[in-house]
Amino acid sequence: MKNLFALSLTTAILCGIWTGLSPSLGLLGWAGFAGCTAFFAAGGKLKGFKTAIITNLSGVFWAMVIIQICNHMEFAHVGAISTAVITFMMCIQAKIKLFEFIPGTFIGSFSTFASGGDWKAIIPALILGAILGYLCETSGAWLFNVINKNTDSEENVDM
Repeated sequence: MKNLFALSLTTAILCGIWTGLSPSLGLLGWAGFAGCTAFFAAGGKLKGFKTAIITNLSGVFWAMVIIQICNHMEFAHVGAISTAVITFMMCIQAKIKLFEFIPGTFIGSFSTFASGGDWKAIIPALILGAILGYLCETSGAWLFNVINKNTDSEENVDM
């Protein structure tokens, strides 16, 4: 069995379970997939897990700043101006190592807007999505090792 096949199989199973369970738990299933995507895009493993969560939550914060500005200030083009300023902030914060994964910040931000600003719903879904990604990656490596009776998991995690 190839590593990619093992990862694909366990990812399919876990994502199917997520899709089935998330609505019954009151979670935004699509937002979990956004967090899972951020995990893989950030490079996976524990570093990708940490990076996805930190940057996704940063994006939630910045989206809420824009929403609050727009809710409390009434002048022409407040949305466009606040978006421009906050977009700059979202990008420039990448100078700080913890926030260097700019796409993760945008994933958190657009997910917050897509949820209608419901940060209480989006935060757990993004975090659980990163956990889902981690579980997909580690279960794929586990399955590959079990099937191929190979204990060098570090070598097999790379696709």
